Amino acid sequence: MYIMSRYVAAFLFGLVIASRAFAAEGTDRPRLYTNEAFVEDATRATTLPTTDLMAMLAFVLGSLPDSVKVYPTENYYYFSFYHNSTRYAENIRLDASDRDEGKLHFAYYEDLAEYKEQSPVQYQKLDKSNGVTVEKLERLVYRVSYGDKSVVFRLNDLSEVKPPANIMGPDEKYIGPIFDESAIRFFLIFNKRLKLFHYVLDETITVADQFVRTRLTSRILIGKRTGFAFYQDYRLNRKILIGVFEGNARINNYFDGPFDQLPDHFIEGETLREAILAVEPSLAGKIDRVGGAPDGSGRYLIGPYVYYRTEEEFQSFHDCATSRRRADDTYYSCFVHNDEEAEADTAPIKRRPARKTSRTSR
Repeated sequence: MYIMSRYVAAFLFGLVIASRAFAAEGTDRPRLYTNEAFVEDATRATTLPTTDLMAMLAFVLGSLPDSVKVYPTENYYYFSFYHNSTRYAENIRLDASDRDEGKLHFAYYEDLAEYKEQSPVQYQKLDKSNGVTVEKLERLVYRVSYGDKSVVFRLNDLSEVKPPANIMGPDEKYIGPIFDESAIRFFLIFNKRLKLFHYVLDETITVADQFVRTRLTSRILIGKRTGFAFYQDYRLNRKILIGVFEGNARINNYFDGPFDQLPDHFIEGETLREAILAVEPSLAGKIDRVGGAPDGSGRYLIGPYVYYRTEEEFQSFHDCATSRRRADDTYYSCFVHNDEEAEADTAPIKRRPARKTSRTSR
């Protein structure tokens, strides 16, 4: 008994020392997510007027703290909740095109799944006529008020983010930085000579993922957390996005790809529109400077990557990039997925309602 107590005391002493060392290092502990909390949320009977959009807005704003940070670069503030065993997904959006006019986009819907039909999306553009005010406090900081609740939304300022010069090719133009809702940052780059877009991984910061090599080649890496697939461009020592897992795109989750988080705040002049028109001259006079239709019904889709299910779908990328017959000046066309069948059936401007939507890549 004495021996056992001695070992227990030593063990407890070790825990105290370890915890003190942990605190001394200033290391943040990870947030703990429990099945207990999930079960309680999924089984709790709740009362919520899901058919009343304005009451839902009051519920959302009333549940938020007085100030929040909006990370994605198309300014969607995402959230979700359980109501009577059903998970709902929602977003508030401060669109760069009309927030200074006092407009707020609000949407919610039953969360998507591959095994069921999509439920209707509740969406409305709101302003003072609905009792909603949007006030600009300073650059990229807005106060949204409805009823007796106000919330300050601080948009993500990436105006100083630039790609290192050594990862840019001589034919490339930097369009702007992207912060995807997956917590991954990209550089959106346009190749003027080949007339194509690339999403290049921003490695100037710590990347919020870990990568594993595919069985096909060590040049193709897949994120453990996101499922994003990158080709290691040996010419410029950078990672080009070539794949997004199809299952994530189908259920429209945070890992459905960066096509819907373009760098609206940080596009200089006509840079993006000129790039789009170089690819699709037929859109002249039909899109605004960020690639949107004038009536807001859709937006040009920049999706050069493939939606994949298996690693084998990347074989064509690698075969193309390593082909001895491929001329040096067309090497970067290897990292753009062309689905001719999908292109034949799909217009270049895709509908973009307030919720994120999965769309076939162009």
